[in-house]
Amino acid sequence: MIRVSIVGYGYWGGNLVRNFNYLSTCELISVCEQNEENAKKCTALYPQIKIEKDFETVLASDVEAVVIATPVNTHFFLAKKALLANKHVLVEKPMTDSFAQAKELVELAKSKGLSLMVDHTFLYTGAVRYLKERVDNNDFGDITYIDSTRINLGLFQHDVNVLWDLAPHDISICRYILNERPTSIQATGLSHTDNDIENIAFLTLKYGNERIVHFNCSWVSPVKIRQMLIGGNKKMAVYNDMEPTEKIKIYDTSFEVRSDKEKNEFNADYRVGDIYVPKIPITEALFMMAKDFINSIAHGTEPDSNAQLGLEVVEILEKAQISIKNKGEEISM
Repeated sequence: MIRVSIVGYGYWGGNLVRNFNYLSTCELISVCEQNEENAKKCTALYPQIKIEKDFETVLASDVEAVVIATPVNTHFFLAKKALLANKHVLVEKPMTDSFAQAKELVELAKSKGLSLMVDHTFLYTGAVRYLKERVDNNDFGDITYIDSTRINLGLFQHDVNVLWDLAPHDISICRYILNERPTSIQATGLSHTDNDIENIAFLTLKYGNERIVHFNCSWVSPVKIRQMLIGGNKKMAVYNDMEPTEKIKIYDTSFEVRSDKEKNEFNADYRVGDIYVPKIPITEALFMMAKDFINSIAHGTEPDSNAQLGLEVVEILEKAQISIKNKGEEISM
């Protein structure tokens, strides 16, 4: 039975407490929360869980794992202290707000033989796992592009831009299903506030095999959209996370281009077939993520949302920020 403490009982921390409390393979010993109102809410729902105000008290206790659900600018400090205290660590996305810090955490966890995992929750949804299975089976053929849109009205963040806030979801999904690093990144964005933090941004990842991935992220959209298009040379797919049941549609659609360089001509043949809506298992992704973290500790397995994936997400975000500030400069990975 793995003993766990969760740091932070805000919106997401509350969800984590609920799911770890349900797990039969761990015991949620304590919640570290300095805000009295949040602490009272936790105690009202979970009177058996001890409330700690001091993080040092958590580190000195016999808990084996620490789950960090605090603002991103605190992730490195808290995670490093936990690892130095020989605690396994699960940290909210993104892992840190700098690549150098994320790399330090990964190396520290490895040197101590500890599990370090990032909560990229979407990797544990039935829809994303279904897509990965189809891609691994080559059902779509060669993936030529992914076009992702994650937009809504708000919430403006005060410490990170819209890419750091929203893009980790889709970057992690693409890394998980493609299992490949991009060769370069390019990003543009604009801020409509005085703090120079971009509230709308576009990120493009390029790959060495004629594949391109594009992300559209915004806090200033009149509608909320969570959609990803996946194009293969055999079939294509639409993943719409806003759909309550039919989250994925597979299109038996493709195209083929024939060119004649001598005549400077090309012809495109299009094939439009059936649309298939698969039945996706309905499970709570956060529960599956928590279970994966505990299993990684108990059995020494590599979690799907592992530290290396989290590190790469931070690397892409940091280089995207540099690209934005340099007017869309393309940056090699």
